[in-house]
Amino acid sequence: EAGHRVLCIDMDPQANLTAGLGINLNSVERSLADVLAGSGITLDQIVVSTSTPNIDVAPASIDLATTEAELFTAIGREQTLRDAIAGRVGRWEFVLIDCPPNLGLLTVNGLVAATGVIIPVQTQYYAMKGLANLVKVINTIRVKLNPGLKVLGLLPTFYDGRTLLARDMLDELKVVGDHHVFDSIIRNTVKLGEAPLAGQPITEYAGTSDIADTYRDLAKEVLALV
Repeated sequence: EAGHRVLCIDMDPQANLTAGLGINLNSVERSLADVLAGSGITLDQIVVSTSTPNIDVAPASIDLATTEAELFTAIGREQTLRDAIAGRVGRWEFVLIDCPPNLGLLTVNGLVAATGVIIPVQTQYYAMKGLANLVKVINTIRVKLNPGLKVLGLLPTFYDGRTLLARDMLDELKVVGDHHVFDSIIRNTVKLGEAPLAGQPITEYAGTSDIADTYRDLAKEVLALV
């Protein structure tokens, strides 16, 4: 909406980002799996346009799960995505990499290729425990593979201000570690659940809603940091 050209790279075999941007997964002939598998297909050959202005996507497919297993025996396996991106993203001002919800090799590839990390954290106890493990991985990657990697901030998600637990977890998130916590708090709403089913970002599906405005505020926060 701010006029920046954005490429979204879907590193998750579940392909939720791809589907959430309105791409029919059955119509995806080439995906990121083909790029990472060393088949000679380049990143720009798989990119597809979305119905949302200024947003393109490098789609994922279930084949990424197999590709991850194959990467374990590859030389420079942690840098495969970074190599695929190199010199091929000049027409986009921002590249957003959506990583799987685990600390596997696909996530490591995303972190090695990135310059900044936004860490979504559910305001729940187990999510707080997982945060510590992720920060350790990020610090290791920074030391060994990507010294320019920065944590842009922690993003509170699935927040329900009616519960004492959520309020307590949010307070704890603001004091844990030295990381910035975004002022934008993603609350759990019905509209957020409906938007992916419609294949639209929340700013299109419910553009006048409070939650859409929250994501606009988040975008402004991110732009101010980068």
